[in-house]
Amino acid sequence: MRCGGALAPPVLARSPAPFFMNRFRFLPLCATTLWLLVIASPVRALSLEEATVADIRAAYLSGELTAHQVVAGYLARIEAYDKRGPYLNSIINVNPHALDEADRLDAAFAASGQLSGSLHGIPVIVKDCIDVAGMPMTAGFQGWKNYYPPADAPLIARIKAAGGIILAKSSLSEFTKGGADNINSVLGGFARNPYNTAYATAGSSGGTGASIAANFGVLGIGTDTGGSIRNPSSANALAGIRTTVGLVPRAGMTPNSSLRDTVGPMTRTVTDLALLLDVMAGPDAGDPASLNAAGHIPETWTAFLRKDGLKGARIGVLREAFAARPAHPGIRDAFEKAIDALKAAGAEVIDPFTVPDFAALPPSHQTAAQFLEDMTRFLATRPDIPYPSVKDIADSRLVHPLHQAFWEEAAASLPADEDPATLECRKVEQRYRDVFIRAMEAAGLDAFVMPVTTQLPVINGDRNTQKVDNPRPGAGGAGGSLTSIASTLRWPAISVPAGFAEGIPFGLQIVGREWSEAKLIQYAYAYEQATRHRRPPPTVPPLGP
Repeated sequence: MRCGGALAPPVLARSPAPFFMNRFRFLPLCATTLWLLVIASPVRALSLEEATVADIRAAYLSGELTAHQVVAGYLARIEAYDKRGPYLNSIINVNPHALDEADRLDAAFAASGQLSGSLHGIPVIVKDCIDVAGMPMTAGFQGWKNYYPPADAPLIARIKAAGGIILAKSSLSEFTKGGADNINSVLGGFARNPYNTAYATAGSSGGTGASIAANFGVLGIGTDTGGSIRNPSSANALAGIRTTVGLVPRAGMTPNSSLRDTVGPMTRTVTDLALLLDVMAGPDAGDPASLNAAGHIPETWTAFLRKDGLKGARIGVLREAFAARPAHPGIRDAFEKAIDALKAAGAEVIDPFTVPDFAALPPSHQTAAQFLEDMTRFLATRPDIPYPSVKDIADSRLVHPLHQAFWEEAAASLPADEDPATLECRKVEQRYRDVFIRAMEAAGLDAFVMPVTTQLPVINGDRNTQKVDNPRPGAGGAGGSLTSIASTLRWPAISVPAGFAEGIPFGLQIVGREWSEAKLIQYAYAYEQATRHRRPPPTVPPLGP
């Protein structure tokens, strides 16, 4: 196969020229040299698009594929579509060692005949607010573009120990802030939705959302404080779970609010979500909140993947959360069809599920004082990091213009335990939990549902003005998000594909009480299997001649 000439048969070469992104630009390479991952086989041919963990493991065991071939194939898709073509702009850095890591796994498999763990040779894309050794950790901040963390975050170490390959770091809202609408980052700019590149990905884990939707990798990792896994999962037809605070350790991750920060999988199927959560979950001394997870983790989350998993489940519909909000008619219709699908799958649907005094519950937001406390603790563990204090970062004026005022407020804040706004926030959160626990117990509910959002994502604009650069009249994007309830409760919530509106994906949000991830995975899987809404985006087709 050669550039500009006749194509050889569609067989991926064993040792393609290495390529990676350096300072956000790809080295020039002919994209057609790696256009399709197809191995000559008398049994079958596996393409990258929509491949699952099980698909790839089976191909390894049969000898149909090597990890080198899989990694090279996904890198080819990133090269072809992320900074050219539809220009999704979902990746900040590609791991320059990914092919070497794949070669080591291939050698180990050739020697032993055994795969090196449950994620052997599976490419993983990680939100760039999480430490990966040997790669920059920027948090989307231009002042950290050359900062290399000293070690892997515990959850990354677990993925590597299971044989996973960190393929790339994904773009994000700067310091994971203000991202319900899209990615606000001076360093990386905004990402584009692969289903329609005029639209946003939602955020703040929008880079992970777009890249996994576009089949740039198999598994994705995002973080969620106020909706940053669920919003982009909804907008990119992914399954994504906000876990109970502490289920997955947050050490080695930039904080937003330790009271609400979580980390979780973003994948194309609920099965792959469960497989990745198996590896990620569990206590770690670096995150005291994770010590509470002991006793709440099953042997495997995959045990709850049941097609009949909704039979007998009591599911409430929390209509009062969105009844007064403008709703896109396509999303409204898709949500009603989702309720019908829950019923058809055997769920006992309580519609509406009402929460006494819901309308009187005040809004609760993270505070600058809490952020100061959490970020100061994070920065203290890495003395070599540029701009090693909140004040230093604020004074640098290198942060996104939309966030400059917040950084200045944080730098001048009282200690969190003395700050009236923070103390009030904690009281409000406890009031939310008390009210919702009583209401769920009174109704005998296992979970409740609502849309992830009532609106399409915002239309992309300039990266420094996008929050106010949406020409569509009326409410849009962040204004339609319904993710704050679970965040305020500190409870888990899962988004699962539920249809499309104007060609843009929409997610059903299922919320349960703390440590109820097993139920949520069970319900989401049963719904997914009954509806099969996921389909690949049209802007990133299989690579070809």
